Amino acid sequence: MFEKLGFKIGHSTNLEALTGCTVILCPPGTVGSCFVSGNAPGSRELELLSPEMTVSEVHAVVLTGGSAFGLASADGVMRYLEENGIGYQTPWAKVPIVPAAVVYDLNVGNPKIRPTAEDGYKACLNASVNFETGLVGAGTGTTVGKWAGFEHRMNGGFGFSIVQSDDLIVSAVAVVNSVGDVVDEDGKIIAGARVDGKFIGLEKKFRFALQRKIQFGTNTTLVCVMTNAKLSKIEAYKISKRADDGLSRAIRPSHTSYDGDVVFTLANGEIESEFEVIAELSVYVVAEAIRDAVRKSN
Repeated sequence: MFEKLGFKIGHSTNLEALTGCTVILCPPGTVGSCFVSGNAPGSRELELLSPEMTVSEVHAVVLTGGSAFGLASADGVMRYLEENGIGYQTPWAKVPIVPAAVVYDLNVGNPKIRPTAEDGYKACLNASVNFETGLVGAGTGTTVGKWAGFEHRMNGGFGFSIVQSDDLIVSAVAVVNSVGDVVDEDGKIIAGARVDGKFIGLEKKFRFALQRKIQFGTNTTLVCVMTNAKLSKIEAYKISKRADDGLSRAIRPSHTSYDGDVVFTLANGEIESEFEVIAELSVYVVAEAIRDAVRKSN
């Protein structure tokens, strides 16, 4: 089903340094925007996606490890797109529009090795409609359940979900690096803080949180919603904002002072569809992509 959308996803993974980056290559004419709900985001070109800005077309989105250092991977994506004649046409050159957002994984692997421009270029070469999930790409060094202290964490990962309603297709990918635990549809913890192999549990969360100092800027969940619906830039922004509810469904606690959550929405414009249907399906696939990430990574 994903191949019908026209998007391609590729990873560059460093299993020794436990970091990596992921690129989402967009079909021509893709409209994009984003919503930042986190308090400690690391990003590039996100302001360009604001609804009031002029340019609406997006050519690729980069999700990367390496904290702010990892933003260098977007340079490689821009080089790949330029070589393939893809970009926003200016009088003198085509300029690829490549927003990017980061997760902090320097506390997991080798903090001196971060995704580079070459890794971004490699991710483009690897881009396909068939891609890996789990501990790959930007999800390689991600963790969850750090509210009780880093030593109680579990793996986060890169997850995917997709759903179809009549001709409408909505999918999402997620890079999960949250302070909170990840829960299933019934609120049961499926990945999170553990002691002796057992989940600590929600009833003890606040006591543990008061006893632990969580580092600002070291936790983030990145999400990208992709659809074949026709959306304006302002509508793509509103979908991003609604889709952010999927984080609250799957992560507890979510949107903390320590998280830098970002939700992108990319629409290829193929079909007309009811906004509320797109929005509700976006919330659903975001939550499921987050759950898929931890299920594939633990």
